[in-house]
This record gives sequence, structure tokens and C-alpha cells, in this order.
Amino acid sequence: MTYDYEELLKRARSQIPEITSKSERLELPRLHYSVIGMRTIIFNFKEIADALGRDPQHLLKFLTREMATAATMQESRAIFQGKFGQDTFGRLIQRYMEGFVVCPVCKRPDTKIVKEKRLSFLVCDACGAKSSVQQL
Repeated sequence: MTYDYEELLKRARSQIPEITSKSERLELPRLHYSVIGMRTIIFNFKEIADALGRDPQHLLKFLTREMATAATMQESRAIFQGKFGQDTFGRLIQRYMEGFVVCPVCKRPDTKIVKEKRLSFLVCDACGAKSSVQQL
């Protein structure tokens, strides 16, 4: 039995499933929030922090400083004092990702924050780069 290369290639391509959509490596869950009175509640805050691979308290501290407001964590949700929109949280989480999650050298999200003495460093598992990050 002899096969032609073109026939084998067509047969192999017919068995491969079509890729329906391009997905990023770091996909954040959709923000589930509600404004109740003068408070804004993010119901899936812990889920977002877990997707980023960071401690929820670190993310909460960053957001409270950037928005100049008080916030508390209760179980998996965060409660912020004041009325804030989804675009505000989206923009700030994006800024958090640029500063504390994505490697500045290779642009991959495979990083962790390592504290050495009084300084914090962003150490990339993909390329091995080590860059300093600001203190919160």
C-alpha cells in the first residue's frame, strides 16, 4: 500500500478540529459587581485575584490606593466605599497586571512576587528575568 504525501496531508488535516476562537493565556473572569447605596461590591473578587495568581489582599490594597477609598474583603467578595463603574475596575486591574503580573521582558504572565529583605521583585518563571516592583 503506497500513499501520496498530499493524500496523507489532506487526511491528517481533516482529522484536526477547527480552532473556533483565539484565546489569551491570561483570561480574567467577567467582573460581577453591584452598586448598593454608596458601596460597590465585587462578588467574584477572589476568583479574579486567583486568575492573576496574586494574593487577594495585595490586589485589594492596590485598588484602594488607586481609588483613594476604603475596602474590605468578606469571603470571596470585596466591598468598596463609594460608587464605581465597571470601566474603572477594568482600567485599574489592567494597570495592576502591567505593574505586578506581566513580565516586562518577555510579556508573559508566568510571574511571582518575591520579597527579599525590604524590596519586592517580579520573578518570571518563563524567561528568568527579575525586576523590581513598587511597594504597596
